[in-house]
Amino acid sequence: MPEKILLVDDEPTLLEMLAFNLRSSGYEVVTASDGAAALEQARVGSPDLVILDLMLPEIDGLTVCRSLRQASETPILILTARTGELDKIVGLESGADDYLTKPFSLGELQARIRALLRRAGPRRTSDELQSNDLTLNLVSRRAFVNDKELALSPKEFSLLAELMRHRGAVLSRDLLLTRIWGYDFYGDSRTVDVHVRWLREKIEGDASQPVRIVTVRGIGYRFEG
Repeated sequence: MPEKILLVDDEPTLLEMLAFNLRSSGYEVVTASDGAAALEQARVGSPDLVILDLMLPEIDGLTVCRSLRQASETPILILTARTGELDKIVGLESGADDYLTKPFSLGELQARIRALLRRAGPRRTSDELQSNDLTLNLVSRRAFVNDKELALSPKEFSLLAELMRHRGAVLSRDLLLTRIWGYDFYGDSRTVDVHVRWLREKIEGDASQPVRIVTVRGIGYRFEG
Protein backbone atom coordinates (compact mmCIF):
# COMPACT_ATOMS: atom_id res chain seq x y z
CA MET A 1 0.00 0.00 0.00
CA PRO A 2 1.29 3.52 -0.74
CA GLU A 3 2.12 5.69 2.23
CA LYS A 4 -0.55 8.26 3.01
CA ILE A 5 0.47 11.90 3.47
CA LEU A 6 -1.74 14.56 5.01
CA LEU A 7 -0.80 17.90 3.43
CA VAL A 8 -1.95 21.02 5.30
CA ASP A 9 -1.56 24.53 3.86
CA ASP A 10 -3.87 27.51 3.32
CA GLU A 11 -2.24 28.55 0.02
CA PRO A 12 -4.40 26.86 -2.65
CA THR A 13 -1.78 27.04 -5.41
CA LEU A 14 0.97 25.57 -3.26
CA LEU A 15 -1.37 22.93 -1.87
CA GLU A 16 -2.41 21.83 -5.35
CA MET A 17 1.16 21.80 -6.68
CA LEU A 18 2.55 19.78 -3.77
CA ALA A 19 -0.35 17.33 -3.84
CA PHE A 20 0.17 16.77 -7.58
CA ASN A 21 3.91 16.15 -7.19
CA LEU A 22 3.54 13.83 -4.21
CA ARG A 23 0.86 11.78 -5.97
CA SER A 24 3.12 11.60 -9.01
CA SER A 25 5.78 10.14 -6.72
CA GLY A 26 3.44 7.34 -5.66
CA TYR A 27 2.07 8.67 -2.38
CA GLU A 28 -1.57 8.77 -1.40
CA VAL A 29 -2.33 12.41 -0.52
CA VAL A 30 -5.16 14.00 1.42
CA THR A 31 -5.30 17.75 1.96
CA ALA A 32 -6.62 20.32 4.41
CA SER A 33 -6.52 24.12 4.27
CA ASP A 34 -7.20 24.96 7.93
CA GLY A 35 -6.34 23.58 11.34
CA ALA A 36 -9.73 22.13 12.22
CA ALA A 37 -9.92 20.24 8.91
CA ALA A 38 -6.38 18.97 9.45
CA LEU A 39 -7.25 17.43 12.82
CA GLU A 40 -10.36 15.83 11.37
CA GLN A 41 -8.45 14.40 8.41
CA ALA A 42 -5.82 13.01 10.78
CA ARG A 43 -8.53 11.43 12.94
CA VAL A 44 -10.41 9.69 10.15
CA GLY A 45 -7.55 9.04 7.73
CA SER A 46 -4.65 7.81 9.90
CA PRO A 47 -1.91 9.28 7.70
CA ASP A 48 1.65 7.96 7.74
CA LEU A 49 3.09 11.51 7.61
CA VAL A 50 1.77 15.04 8.13
CA ILE A 51 3.20 18.04 6.28
CA LEU A 52 1.98 21.05 8.21
CA ASP A 53 2.06 24.80 7.58
CA LEU A 54 2.13 26.99 10.70
CA MET A 55 0.08 29.94 9.44
CA LEU A 56 -3.38 28.38 9.32
CA PRO A 57 -6.91 29.73 9.81
CA GLU A 58 -9.29 28.31 12.44
CA ILE A 59 -6.56 26.62 14.50
CA ASP A 60 -2.90 27.58 14.11
CA GLY A 61 -0.30 25.07 13.04
CA LEU A 62 1.50 24.85 16.40
CA THR A 63 -1.75 23.96 18.15
CA VAL A 64 -2.47 21.36 15.48
CA CYS A 65 1.03 19.95 15.92
CA ARG A 66 0.62 19.63 19.69
CA SER A 67 -2.79 17.97 19.33
CA LEU A 68 -1.48 15.48 16.77
CA ARG A 69 1.51 14.63 18.92
CA GLN A 70 -0.67 14.02 21.99
CA ALA A 71 -2.71 11.52 20.01
CA SER A 72 -0.11 9.65 17.96
CA GLU A 73 3.51 9.23 16.91
CA THR A 74 2.82 10.07 13.25
CA PRO A 75 5.83 11.95 11.80
CA ILE A 76 5.18 15.69 11.39
CA LEU A 77 7.12 17.89 8.97
CA ILE A 78 6.55 21.61 9.47
CA LEU A 79 6.59 23.61 6.25
CA THR A 80 6.55 27.36 6.82
CA ALA A 81 7.72 30.80 5.76
CA ARG A 82 8.94 31.49 9.29
CA THR A 83 12.73 31.38 9.20
CA GLY A 84 13.74 32.49 12.70
CA GLU A 85 15.67 30.12 14.96
CA LEU A 86 13.12 30.60 17.75
CA ASP A 87 10.28 29.64 15.39
CA LYS A 88 12.15 26.44 14.53
CA ILE A 89 12.80 25.62 18.18
CA VAL A 90 9.15 26.20 19.14
CA GLY A 91 7.98 24.04 16.25
CA LEU A 92 10.26 21.15 17.15
CA GLU A 93 9.41 21.40 20.84
CA SER A 94 5.71 21.31 19.93
CA GLY A 95 6.21 17.81 18.59
CA ALA A 96 7.39 18.23 15.01
CA ASP A 97 10.00 15.80 13.69
CA ASP A 98 11.46 18.09 11.04
CA TYR A 99 11.24 21.69 9.82
CA LEU A 100 11.54 23.05 6.27
CA THR A 101 11.32 26.75 5.42
CA LYS A 102 9.81 28.31 2.31
CA PRO A 103 10.99 28.63 -0.40
CA PHE A 104 12.24 25.06 -0.73
CA SER A 105 13.08 22.60 -3.48
CA LEU A 106 10.86 19.62 -4.24
CA GLY A 107 13.96 17.45 -4.14
CA GLU A 108 14.75 18.43 -0.57
CA LEU A 109 11.12 17.97 0.48
CA GLN A 110 11.04 14.48 -1.06
CA ALA A 111 14.28 13.55 0.69
CA ARG A 112 12.97 14.68 4.07
CA ILE A 113 9.72 12.77 3.51
CA ARG A 114 11.61 9.58 2.70
CA ALA A 115 13.82 9.99 5.76
CA LEU A 116 10.86 10.52 8.11
CA LEU A 117 8.94 7.56 6.70
CA ARG A 118 12.02 5.37 6.91
CA ARG A 119 12.53 6.26 10.57
CA ALA A 120 8.84 5.66 11.32
CA GLY A 121 9.04 2.09 10.03
CA PRO A 122 6.47 0.06 8.08
CA ARG A 123 2.84 1.08 8.05
CA ARG A 124 0.42 -0.88 10.24
CA THR A 125 -2.22 -2.53 8.11
CA SER A 126 -4.15 -4.49 10.73
CA ASP A 127 -7.88 -3.84 10.77
CA GLU A 128 -8.26 -5.17 14.32
CA LEU A 129 -7.39 -4.02 17.82
CA GLN A 130 -7.09 -6.74 20.43
CA SER A 131 -6.48 -6.93 24.16
CA ASN A 132 -6.82 -10.34 25.79
CA ASP A 133 -10.45 -11.39 25.18
CA LEU A 134 -11.51 -7.98 23.80
CA THR A 135 -11.43 -7.53 20.01
CA LEU A 136 -12.42 -4.53 17.88
CA ASN A 137 -12.81 -4.85 14.12
CA LEU A 138 -12.14 -1.40 12.72
CA VAL A 139 -13.64 -2.16 9.31
CA SER A 140 -16.97 -3.61 10.40
CA ARG A 141 -16.96 -1.52 13.62
CA ARG A 142 -17.95 -4.52 15.70
CA ALA A 143 -16.62 -5.36 19.16
CA PHE A 144 -16.41 -8.73 20.90
CA VAL A 145 -15.55 -10.10 24.32
CA ASN A 146 -14.89 -13.85 24.28
CA ASP A 147 -16.48 -13.95 20.80
CA LYS A 148 -19.69 -12.45 22.19
CA GLU A 149 -20.61 -9.28 20.31
CA LEU A 150 -21.03 -6.10 22.34
CA ALA A 151 -23.82 -3.63 21.70
CA LEU A 152 -21.80 -0.43 21.38
CA SER A 153 -23.08 2.89 20.10
CA PRO A 154 -20.97 4.57 17.37
CA LYS A 155 -19.47 6.98 19.90
CA GLU A 156 -18.74 4.19 22.38
CA PHE A 157 -16.95 2.21 19.67
CA SER A 158 -14.92 5.23 18.55
CA LEU A 159 -13.97 6.09 22.13
CA LEU A 160 -12.90 2.53 22.93
CA ALA A 161 -10.90 2.30 19.70
CA GLU A 162 -9.13 5.58 20.46
CA LEU A 163 -8.17 4.39 23.94
CA MET A 164 -6.99 0.99 22.66
CA ARG A 165 -4.90 2.55 19.88
CA HIS A 166 -2.93 4.43 22.54
CA ARG A 167 -2.70 1.68 25.14
CA GLY A 168 -0.74 2.80 28.19
CA ALA A 169 -0.95 6.50 27.30
CA VAL A 170 -3.00 8.98 29.30
CA LEU A 171 -5.56 10.71 27.05
CA SER A 172 -7.10 13.85 28.48
CA ARG A 173 -10.86 14.43 28.46
CA ASP A 174 -10.42 17.47 26.21
CA LEU A 175 -8.37 15.49 23.73
CA LEU A 176 -10.96 12.71 23.66
CA LEU A 177 -13.72 15.26 23.14
CA THR A 178 -11.84 16.69 20.17
CA ARG A 179 -10.96 13.30 18.67
CA ILE A 180 -14.39 11.67 19.06
CA TRP A 181 -16.92 14.49 19.15
CA GLY A 182 -15.05 17.15 17.14
CA TYR A 183 -14.23 20.83 17.66
CA ASP A 184 -17.79 21.94 17.01
CA PHE A 185 -19.18 19.93 19.93
CA TYR A 186 -20.69 22.22 22.56
CA GLY A 187 -20.88 19.79 25.47
CA ASP A 188 -18.32 19.41 28.23
CA SER A 189 -15.92 16.76 29.50
CA ARG A 190 -18.66 15.02 31.48
CA THR A 191 -19.79 13.59 28.15
CA VAL A 192 -16.55 11.57 28.07
CA ASP A 193 -17.08 10.40 31.67
CA VAL A 194 -20.61 9.20 30.88
CA HIS A 195 -19.47 7.23 27.82
CA VAL A 196 -16.56 5.72 29.75
CA ARG A 197 -19.01 4.59 32.43
CA TRP A 198 -21.20 2.95 29.78
CA LEU A 199 -18.17 1.25 28.24
CA ARG A 200 -17.03 -0.08 31.61
CA GLU A 201 -20.42 -1.66 32.14
CA LYS A 202 -19.93 -3.59 28.90
CA ILE A 203 -16.24 -4.55 28.94
CA GLU A 204 -15.20 -4.71 32.60
CA GLY A 205 -15.72 -7.70 34.85
CA ASP A 206 -16.59 -5.27 37.65
CA ALA A 207 -17.43 -1.77 36.43
CA SER A 208 -16.91 -0.36 39.94
CA GLN A 209 -13.28 -1.57 39.91
CA PRO A 210 -12.17 -1.13 36.30
CA VAL A 211 -8.94 -2.72 35.11
CA ARG A 212 -9.20 -1.99 31.39
CA ILE A 213 -10.10 1.73 31.30
CA VAL A 214 -8.33 3.36 34.23
CA THR A 215 -9.08 6.87 35.49
CA VAL A 216 -6.10 9.20 35.84
CA ARG A 217 -7.33 11.72 38.36
CA GLY A 218 -7.53 15.27 37.11
CA ILE A 219 -6.48 14.36 33.57
CA GLY A 220 -8.45 11.66 31.80
CA TYR A 221 -8.19 7.94 31.06
CA ARG A 222 -5.66 5.24 30.19
CA PHE A 223 -6.39 1.88 28.57
CA GLU A 224 -4.53 -0.88 30.37
CA GLY A 225 -6.15 -3.88 28.69
